[in-house]
Amino acid sequence: MRRSDRAVTAPDEIRGILERCKVCRLAMSDGEGLYIVPMNFGYALEDGRLTLYFHSAREGRKIAALTAAPRVAFEMDGGHALVAGDAPCAYSYTYESITGAGRAVFCETAAEKIAGLRAIMAHQTGRTFSFTEPMVQNVAVFRVEADAYTAKARRG
Repeated sequence: MRRSDRAVTAPDEIRGILERCKVCRLAMSDGEGLYIVPMNFGYALEDGRLTLYFHSAREGRKIAALTAAPRVAFEMDGGHALVAGDAPCAYSYTYESITGAGRAVFCETAAEKIAGLRAIMAHQTGRTFSFTEPMVQNVAVFRVEADAYTAKARRG
């Protein structure tokens, strides 16, 4: 990270950024080229290991790309505000972000899918939901196991 003064390393601060971000951009590649898609997500952060959970239709470009090449990159950000300056080059912007890379793994069993969907719904709504096996049959659920990630912020 070039701007090490903006690095966020405290686990509670990283968790705070994750909590405030509700959309994660997931980048992948396929035969057509690079592909990026914004997605709602859920997460688990345990002992510094970050796992992101996503759900999707069972077919489409994203699913085909992840099946063929599960390596992905991801990015989420928030806390945006313009910081005015006295001259054009003195203007700036506040933000907080997490970027990283990892591997997409499809949740195959109903129990895995339910766990992923619960993580997504808890993150997005703050509520706990129940799912049944029939409810998850027609949806794809996958997780991204982050190999590496960094958090960064410029605040006020």
